[in-house]
Amino acid sequence: MEVFEAISARKSIRRYKEDPVSRDLLEYVLDAARLAPSWHNKQGWFFIVLTDESRKLMTGALDDTNPCKNALTQAPVIIILCADPEQSGNCEGKAYYLVDAACAMENLMLAAIEKGLGTCWVAGDLNEGFVKKTYGIPDNIRVVAISPIGYPSYQPKPRPRKSIQEIAFLNGWGKQF
Repeated sequence: MEVFEAISARKSIRRYKEDPVSRDLLEYVLDAARLAPSWHNKQGWFFIVLTDESRKLMTGALDDTNPCKNALTQAPVIIILCADPEQSGNCEGKAYYLVDAACAMENLMLAAIEKGLGTCWVAGDLNEGFVKKTYGIPDNIRVVAISPIGYPSYQPKPRPRKSIQEIAFLNGWGKQF
């Protein structure tokens, strides 16, 4: 699969088959994640891979209204994306550990798509304290996001995307591309 094809195919998957994901595939997507760019190449991200029954405890980290909550009980794997803010930078109020971690997770998700796996970025209403306590994550480490991983049990419809003209400018803000 070509890179742009994987980018175009990536969708948020919220229903999964029970089929297990092999350790080789998990190592493949984690290898893609570790190759992401980071602040001064600090690589301050960490991944907790949940494959046992403890992954079902993750539902306690989400509000009942979160559309991904059921996926956490169906998916055979859940990845917890963590980062150490001290292993990254802060420039003009921007905490780059979040950028570093997001780059790594996007690499992981695109590698998963390439191998026929589905993922779903979950972060917005994630109860970080619950996740840290449940999985023994140290106080200085931040939980950035989680993602279920598995074989999709459906193919979601494409979602609308803005045109290039709506998001890109040429040689200055507001100048049509």
